[in-house]
Amino acid sequence: MDFSLLNLREDTILTRFGNWNPTSIKFTSLDLHYDLYQSPIRSAMDEEYDVIVLGTGLKECILSGLLSVDGLKVLHMDRNDYYGGESTSLNLIQLWKKFRGSDKPPAHLGSSKDYNVDMIPKFIMANGALVRVLIHTDVTKYLYFKAVDGSFVYNKGKVHKVPATDMEALKSPLMGIFEKRRARKFFIYVQDYNENDPKTHEGLDLTRVTTRELIAKYGLDDNTVDFIGHALALHRDDRYLNEPALDTVKRMKLYAESLARFQGGSPYIYPLYGLGELPQAFARLSAVYGGTYMLSKPECKVEFDEEGKVCGVTSEGETAKCKKVVCDPSYLPNKVRKVGKVARAICIMSHPIPNTNDSHSVQVILPQKQLGRKSDMYLFCCSYSHNVAPKGKFIAFVSTEAESDQPEIELKPGLDLLGPVDEIFYDVYDRYEPVNEPSLDNCFISTSYDATTHFESTVIDVLNMYSMITGKVLDLNVDLSAASAAEE
Repeated sequence: MDFSLLNLREDTILTRFGNWNPTSIKFTSLDLHYDLYQSPIRSAMDEEYDVIVLGTGLKECILSGLLSVDGLKVLHMDRNDYYGGESTSLNLIQLWKKFRGSDKPPAHLGSSKDYNVDMIPKFIMANGALVRVLIHTDVTKYLYFKAVDGSFVYNKGKVHKVPATDMEALKSPLMGIFEKRRARKFFIYVQDYNENDPKTHEGLDLTRVTTRELIAKYGLDDNTVDFIGHALALHRDDRYLNEPALDTVKRMKLYAESLARFQGGSPYIYPLYGLGELPQAFARLSAVYGGTYMLSKPECKVEFDEEGKVCGVTSEGETAKCKKVVCDPSYLPNKVRKVGKVARAICIMSHPIPNTNDSHSVQVILPQKQLGRKSDMYLFCCSYSHNVAPKGKFIAFVSTEAESDQPEIELKPGLDLLGPVDEIFYDVYDRYEPVNEPSLDNCFISTSYDATTHFESTVIDVLNMYSMITGKVLDLNVDLSAASAAEE
């Protein structure tokens, strides 16, 4: 599809999904808060619910929306007075308050309200699971999306565009002439592969053949394997090499198909005004289907019966009864374990990341092997073109799974690629995963957000939780061709 519409004036609707009427009203955060605060909350704590959701992070809001659409009676509570939890967006004053105490941001950075700095910045794969969920729920009518300019990979000290097709492989400076030919053959095999058509398998059963064995058949060298595995298939470490190749081939096809969808420089899209719009859009969906929302609810203590099953949630002396609880790890700390930590730097800049073709929005993946690390490093950059900063300003994140207690030193390879920065904030947060057995206690706890700058791993967690809660698989066979550009 022609995405020349990306250059239209700012008030033009840039991307449309489904049968959304492009003349419909865009609901801002203020509209949403107004609507949701009209929910009948006076006696909400006196009722019994199928599910109580604690926390308004993106995962919790998606689940709240999906469960409400399914007809379940949902109460959604948060101890904070804002939506988004860990995945909220901050303006400049809030950013300064979080990382610099009571400091006032310098005037030269522009107006605070022009900033929407996502705390968990992740791009959305255009054909990926999150877009399927958005279309399935029709949440897209509350959001505007815009394609992301670039997708790059760090290799041998330089930043290169990620080649996603056989033709791009031939042009890529990542490989020598003979390696390009070998890579092209491999890309053609992946492009032509159809799981349901044995003629395209070339005698290989990819449910048995490992990725390492498949790659060996094409004689690809380690550098090529590195960018294919980490920047195309988006694996976070090298375990995939010893696992069945089908998953990697599917991931590569998803990348290539997503890239083709918007004919831009990357396979990713991103909401205007940042990801903070997403939790609110799903919150709105839940409210439309009868879900009740309550912010600023202190404590939110989960109650259990004598059998150890959840039976309600208490806040301010009132207990709302329920059959199941969905929450982030912070609400049930005794049912999770720490599995790692994420180190990140948040930078405000006055220029795009160098060597990315002046991309105003871009992802750069630094594979672990290139850095001598155990896990990949990720660069995320967005700017005024997605309305997350004032004109001329760029927000860049460098993130990785922390392997030390010195984020400044650990993140240096990524920071060195940014060029001069106006301001920089360092942050380290712990990652948790549930250790409880949901079938015994009816508590469904999400895992913490990882260091990746794309949503694929996040949505897998949501879909797994949905299946555990409902006992069914969410049907994501939606009409992806419903995605179209629209002009007012």
